[in-house]
Amino acid sequence: MLILVYTFNFVDRQIVGILAPAIKADLGLSDTQLAWMGGVAFALFYTTLGLPVARLADRWSRTGVMTIALALWSAMTALSGLAQSFWQLFLARMGVGIGEAGGVAPAYALIADYFPSHQRARALAIYSLGIPLGGGLAVGVGGVLAETLDWRAAFLIVGLAGVAIAPLFRLTVREPARRAAKPPKPPAAAPASGSASAPASASNPVQNGPVQGGPARADPSEARAAGADGGFGAVLALLRTKPSFWLLSLGAASASMVGYGLMFWLPSFFVRSFADTLPAFFAWAPAVLVPADAGPVRLAGFFYATILLVGGTVGVLAGGILADRLGRTDRAAYARVPAVAFLAILPALVIGLLTHTPAAAFAAFLVLQALSLTWLGPLLSAFQHLVPATMRATASALFLLINNLIGLALGNLLIGALSDALAARFGAESLRYAMLSGAGLYLVAALLLLWAARHLSRDWHDPAN
Repeated sequence: MLILVYTFNFVDRQIVGILAPAIKADLGLSDTQLAWMGGVAFALFYTTLGLPVARLADRWSRTGVMTIALALWSAMTALSGLAQSFWQLFLARMGVGIGEAGGVAPAYALIADYFPSHQRARALAIYSLGIPLGGGLAVGVGGVLAETLDWRAAFLIVGLAGVAIAPLFRLTVREPARRAAKPPKPPAAAPASGSASAPASASNPVQNGPVQGGPARADPSEARAAGADGGFGAVLALLRTKPSFWLLSLGAASASMVGYGLMFWLPSFFVRSFADTLPAFFAWAPAVLVPADAGPVRLAGFFYATILLVGGTVGVLAGGILADRLGRTDRAAYARVPAVAFLAILPALVIGLLTHTPAAAFAAFLVLQALSLTWLGPLLSAFQHLVPATMRATASALFLLINNLIGLALGNLLIGALSDALAARFGAESLRYAMLSGAGLYLVAALLLLWAARHLSRDWHDPAN
């Protein structure tokens, strides 16, 4: 049920990407206005309200917070279909962001209490399948609805569907007991000369024995934090002692600027740059799936939906499995696995954006999509291990604030504004070169994660598990 709700979260968040060409034509918007509506409007309150809502979830019922959030963002998605102007749509999308502020961080905390330490990266990776599933459904189903009905009907249908499942979520998802965070033990006294020290247990090297990178810090502030939930100030004070949190957050945000930008703009890019060649690409498909009279929006939706569903699913699962396996003996793997993936993305991004054939673009973006979502399981798991159990939702919300304020708000906006600026020179192809300009951010993300890897073992909060 958590995956289903996260899928709706991303359907409502990303459907605007495939609807953008129709919205642009109907309301007479520029690419910059589309970016403000699709990125900034959503991110403004999604990021800032995430912290107080997550703190409420840490103190109250996490499933209760998520139920209210689901009903609110779904209702605001439906209202988006009634907008008659840019500002009305902007305010409706702002409402979606307000609702979704309570939909993710509490889920991270729930999963951390459902699963033990050595399984969390995989569990969070499975939960994060909501991103490719929701993104794929958004562009696939959204493209069909936009072409067979209109963009307003698409918003209404997916929004009302979310409202309908809110009570079902509340009735079926249980609130688990929060895993207690025991204070760290003080370092053992040095053994007398000639005495033998007790060996560490080999049953779980991450929890019981030393791992590569040194022992976890026995910070007195962690001992105090473990015994009381405190407030946001206590969470922030603890995180100030953990450089890995900030480096991981900034690394993810750098990658998300490109990732969110691509997810929003690629449907429009496929419509603008491959409208004439997509019908031939889908010549093999049965008519029941791709009718002979399918237009460019529907074809672009199917094209990108396949990339998201296949590439995204493989990448999310592979990242979680690799991190859990390598992280048993080296906690730095939780940062190194996605860092390597971000470095490998660069050639795929260049090929995908510069090619003029759909087959080459499909293959390149399939690889890119897999690599770009590899970070989810490892990094989300690492964040849960940096703080005590009573601070997990708040710490997750702080990460989401950084990631989405930089990644979601700025990524969409900068690409849209640059596309408008390049339109006089490149015409309909301006979006291609605007997206290409973000390639260097993946290199920045990789370097920040490799830097974070040096601190993870010392910043790890072992006792909560």
